[in-house]
Amino acid sequence: MHSGLGVFLLLATSSAHGPVPGPCLCSALWPAGLLLVNCSAMDLVKVPQLPSDTTELHLQDNQLTAVSPGAFDRLASLRKVSLSGNRFHCDCRIQYLRNWLRRNPAVVTGGSPTCASPSSLALKEIVYLGDELFSCCAVEQGCGDVLSNSLLGAILCCLVFLLLWCLRLAKNSTFTLDIVNKHSGFGADSLRSQKPKHRRRVQCVISHGNDNFTAPLWTDDHETKYINMDLLPQIMDVLHKKHNNKIKAT
Repeated sequence: MHSGLGVFLLLATSSAHGPVPGPCLCSALWPAGLLLVNCSAMDLVKVPQLPSDTTELHLQDNQLTAVSPGAFDRLASLRKVSLSGNRFHCDCRIQYLRNWLRRNPAVVTGGSPTCASPSSLALKEIVYLGDELFSCCAVEQGCGDVLSNSLLGAILCCLVFLLLWCLRLAKNSTFTLDIVNKHSGFGADSLRSQKPKHRRRVQCVISHGNDNFTAPLWTDDHETKYINMDLLPQIMDVLHKKHNNKIKAT
């Protein structure tokens, strides 16, 4: 009867304090109503989620290599904790536990936890690790950001260099248009503007005696005259006969 009552009280207490963390065993310490969580010798590799009102915690003889930052901060009622017999690796990840042990030296029972690795720190108590061990931790944590920023900067520099190189290449390049065959209907007259305000056609009548003929002349905005070359011999002959001028063709 007494054992059945004890089991009933244990279950009632566990329900009141929250879920039992993983394979750990929870028990109530009467009459104070304190909560003991026993997680010892269970091959744990990380600290499980614990009830916030845990007062006594047994984590010895597991495979813990570090304690996650903030794992013990929410355990405001914690009075005893045992961490010996674990394989703590003393690098930047152990900094949180070192600082927590220094703030709560009276809580640790069963011996102070020690480093298992690296070999240079083996068996050294974690609470006595110096600040020089963690001097580069902030740099290591920011290595990922530094690497990504450096990579992004390198990509941007390459893009800028490529753009400048393309602009310089385009500036120094010469493009040649090679026309092999003449375009059908393409002539010199097609290069002149055919708009009325730009060009006007003037017919000049040259007469000599009874011989009259019309010579079409072209003028543009610059007052430059273009004469029909087919009529040039006749014009020269008329001028020679009328004015007795000798005109030398060049």
